[in-house]
Amino acid sequence: MDVALGGTFDPVHDGHRRLFERAFELGDVTVGLTSDDLAPKTRREDRPVRSFDRRKARLEDELEPFAEEHDRSFEVRPLTEPTGIATEPPFDYLVVSPETVDGGEKINEIRRDRDLDPLEVVVVPHLRAEDGDIISSTRIVNGEIDEHGNVLDEDDE
Repeated sequence: MDVALGGTFDPVHDGHRRLFERAFELGDVTVGLTSDDLAPKTRREDRPVRSFDRRKARLEDELEPFAEEHDRSFEVRPLTEPTGIATEPPFDYLVVSPETVDGGEKINEIRRDRDLDPLEVVVVPHLRAEDGDIISSTRIVNGEIDEHGNVLDEDDE
């Protein structure tokens, strides 16, 4: 089975790792990594995002252990539009987080328009930080939490 997953992944955190784990449980994984042009447009909050090349290298380092553990392959490709790679024929599954379910529905509309079978959209629940709020890259960049969801004191920054 072929699995699609997309995002900016900057920085990678335990919530992302939960998505990766689920994706590799399902099959071989292709990750659409937002391009340098698309990444800022997908942010709810204006913040710096590392370059595509830096994010890709870090992401591949993160994905390798999951691939090895599940005896799967993976590929990281540039994502230049929000619906990106998942509108292409070879995929069976799309792994999403709760806030990207609507994007999954849009992808399936495009697939139907192209006479492709819809993907099975697999929603992976958010992982919560120790303060009960979701773990997010923005919260990490803002110095609220670390990549594992531990709340940072002002002295920790």
